[in-house]
Amino acid sequence: MPPYPEEVDTNHIFEEDISHEESKPALKPLVAPQADNRKPEIVPLNLITFGYGHLAAIYGIYLCFTSAKWATIVFAFVLYICAELGITAGAHRLWSHRSYKAKLPLRLILLLFNTLAFQNTAIDWVRDHRMHHKYSDTDADPHNATRGFFFSHVGWLLTRKHPEVKRRGKDIDMMDIYNDSLLKFQKKYAIPFVGLVCFVIPTLMPMYFWNETLNNSWHIATMLRYIVNLNMTFLVNSAAHIWGYKPYDKSIKPVQNITVSILILGEGFHNYHHVFPWDYRTSELGNDFLNFTTLFINLFAKIGWAYDLKTASDKVVAARRKRTGDGTNLWGWEDKSLNEEERQAATVLYPNKYLNLKD
Repeated sequence: MPPYPEEVDTNHIFEEDISHEESKPALKPLVAPQADNRKPEIVPLNLITFGYGHLAAIYGIYLCFTSAKWATIVFAFVLYICAELGITAGAHRLWSHRSYKAKLPLRLILLLFNTLAFQNTAIDWVRDHRMHHKYSDTDADPHNATRGFFFSHVGWLLTRKHPEVKRRGKDIDMMDIYNDSLLKFQKKYAIPFVGLVCFVIPTLMPMYFWNETLNNSWHIATMLRYIVNLNMTFLVNSAAHIWGYKPYDKSIKPVQNITVSILILGEGFHNYHHVFPWDYRTSELGNDFLNFTTLFINLFAKIGWAYDLKTASDKVVAARRKRTGDGTNLWGWEDKSLNEEERQAATVLYPNKYLNLKD
């Protein structure tokens, strides 16, 4: 997620933190939902930087309606899509979950997009996300949704990490990421690389190509775009763990949330994703029209740059839904919100294939 200032100790887990001791004390199991009564410790500098960023973004919205050129607004939107793909197709589906493989040209594109998004380096993002899945909605989850909407949305970035995150994070397998030369390059040169790609170039391009003002360019193409990117991603941690359906596993907090899926290019099918985290679609078959990231990966699969795309079969998905789901299917005939009147009013084509409307 977004950056922690270098000079602030944020208890991040780095490769050199990994203990190689043969014997380790047994860790107490954490059963979600779980959160202790620990009082959060605010990181002042993070609070200041986030505060400035959001104020700058609000001013950027004002400038969109008062003085900005249309080209600047369109440019900011295009950068938003690219940056989101750097998170959804890159940090999330490729590097965190290894749900597909990518050849060097696509990996370079995703690295550039991910740097544009600047939610820490990809190595940091992957580590936090693997922790989130392994210890979801407990104190070892960096953005534990059990602590409420604000904490899981942004509060976790304004406070120091819970000790359980650091303690259990040492056992997370990260060797595939530590051995990735592109990701090591991004981390080694994070300050100049991120500064150039995320902040300098997006500010200078509108000024150079269509004579936009520095004020408009900085506050719209850079700050507004950046803050919107952050908050859209944060909705997966917050809203997609609170409001929605649980068709695949009713015992966990992640839910299916259509709005989040639209805003963040298909990442809101979160109940499905936590059940099948290795599925490159992060959603059941048939939801691709709301899943721009899946379409993006499919496009590159057609030209051979993405390959070994892993998916759960329809049979496996249906079996899991019946076994552990809450009886809902947000996208189909089985949706419990579909009342009998709507069923009777439905037009059924080729009825010989649908002998029982309730099947």
